[in-house]
Amino acid sequence: MKYVDEFRDADKARTLIHEIETLVATIDLAKERPIAIMEVCGGHTHSIFRYGIEGMLPKEIELVHGPGCPVCVLPMGRVDDCISVAERPEVIMTTFGDAMRVPGSKKSLLQAKGDGADIRMVYSPMDALSIARHNPDREVVFFGLGFETTIPSTALTILQAKADGVKNFSVFANHITIVPTIKAILDDPDMQLDGFLGPGHVSMVIGTTPYEFVASQYNRPMVVAGFEPLDVLQSIWMVLKQIKDGRAEVENQYARIVLDGGNAAALAAVAEVYELRDFFEWRGLGSIDLSGMKIRNAYRDYDAEVKFIMPNVKIADPKACQCGEVLKGQIKPWQCQVFGTACTPETPLGALMVSSEGSCAAYYQYGGVKKHEAAL
Repeated sequence: MKYVDEFRDADKARTLIHEIETLVATIDLAKERPIAIMEVCGGHTHSIFRYGIEGMLPKEIELVHGPGCPVCVLPMGRVDDCISVAERPEVIMTTFGDAMRVPGSKKSLLQAKGDGADIRMVYSPMDALSIARHNPDREVVFFGLGFETTIPSTALTILQAKADGVKNFSVFANHITIVPTIKAILDDPDMQLDGFLGPGHVSMVIGTTPYEFVASQYNRPMVVAGFEPLDVLQSIWMVLKQIKDGRAEVENQYARIVLDGGNAAALAAVAEVYELRDFFEWRGLGSIDLSGMKIRNAYRDYDAEVKFIMPNVKIADPKACQCGEVLKGQIKPWQCQVFGTACTPETPLGALMVSSEGSCAAYYQYGGVKKHEAAL
């Protein structure tokens, strides 16, 4: 396949759905209860809603939407910390667009911008470094967030800043890692999962080897999946085939992009600049050991947490918001009591309604709100 349309071919999709239906009918587990498959990545969640994949599948399959949206798991306290820095008169705060509307305890970055803070949307940390070069009398901070997909770009930007001698640039690092997250989900006694669709973008960087523990220690199949409809459907079939065969392996459906060993240059840059935090707080999931990244002491001049004093206070989510239950796959987005009413993309209570990869936002955009209205 060479062109994206080939990954969206309706006839091939119907063939795959037929193969999935045929395979499910032969799996004993499916006769007892639905087979629960979690797509870890928010990109997969978006594709599943956008193309109506969930509705195509037989009722014996339940897709569980995982926590793989980095904006969605950013806790309110870290947003408040970012705003406290952004509101300093000497600071230009820069960030990706989907972080602008994530609610803090009092306001979002977008609201802080409306109040007068100099907050600018950029498309990469290198854009932020360019702003720093053009504003030598200001401190330019990049609000760095994301899984391993985006960590290399901030690492390389810090290395470039040091090489160029740019002193007025720093990163407020909120980068997180996928492996401890998956392990925390598997260790949750309330979660009953039979297999995983592994994240495609993260795996471009780290490869497939880090997921071996899912199969070897937890006896669950995982298939690293691409993001087009046929990718997702084929990956679901591959997970089901492992369950049927009594296997638990890590397979790579996205082999056209993902290498087993990952991207060596990206991994080297990350290892040079970053190290693991002892623990990191996730919105809706609590503290997860060794799940966050911080800037190494050798690069402390580029660490916003060293340059600036921050409140560093834990803030609980609004009681009405059920982002935690949705992130853990315990409820569907439309089952949240404020979905589509008090919480919409225009007025989000929780981060899951902000990012395009958030399951609530995707569900709302692609018709899930109708299910909510029908349930009322």
